Amino acid sequence: MKQALILEKVCRIRADLPKLGTLKLLHQLREELHSQQLIIGRDCLFSLLRENHLLIKNRRRAIKTTNSAHRFKIWPDLVNRRSSSMAEEIWVSDITYIRCKAGFAYLSLVTDAYSRKIVGYNLSPNLKADSCLAALKMAINRRLYPKRPLIHHSDRGIQYCCDAYIQFLQAQRIQISMTQSGSPYDNAIAERINGILKTEFGLHETFGSFEQAKKQVESAISKYNYLRPHFSCGLKTPQYKHAYVEPRTPKQNQDYLNHSQVNSGIPVTE
Repeated sequence: MKQALILEKVCRIRADLPKLGTLKLLHQLREELHSQQLIIGRDCLFSLLRENHLLIKNRRRAIKTTNSAHRFKIWPDLVNRRSSSMAEEIWVSDITYIRCKAGFAYLSLVTDAYSRKIVGYNLSPNLKADSCLAALKMAINRRLYPKRPLIHHSDRGIQYCCDAYIQFLQAQRIQISMTQSGSPYDNAIAERINGILKTEFGLHETFGSFEQAKKQVESAISKYNYLRPHFSCGLKTPQYKHAYVEPRTPKQNQDYLNHSQVNSGIPVTE
């Protein structure tokens, strides 16, 4: 009876987050199980999922999307793998591929390094810089803290180094930072987000059309931002961490938790 109830709850959570890992499942299950006076440990949950063929298998990624052999300036690395201390302090940008029956599509992403929220994105049938610019413009238009100094960090791909992209960043007074060695660790957050979207939200599949892929991308990013707990966010969602501003008093804290803006993406106080 207990195992059946747990499996039912797992299937309900996985309906929206089909590739959610076991530790995150355990975190989401504990509150619900506690209210019903049920307890399950990490090892027991792993065993239960294994016995019911519900453990997640990792996939490998491929396809090169970075062309760093070009005439444009390579800007210095201002980030140097350091952590971000607040939302909209550092954005990381990258491109990943999406398979369609007619060929590849390319997803440009802009992610906040602090909250891990995908703040801008655009799917394109080609690797032109226009798609990266569209993702960047989306991110800028949705800023919650526009007065904060911001660093844009990317690889050395031609899309990020070309005149149009650099000039737009400079016009927005955004500092420019680029990886130097080509190591994925120099842009690890962006690489990690690519992997999550592929392995947990079905973007590794081959889509029948570009429009079908576009709909799946929009759904995946929404679920990633608003539903998926993240270890780096203290097992809160990226959206929650991005909109959260540290309150000054216990009353402010309670007001924040009760406020509808927690889920809307609007900061309660700055």
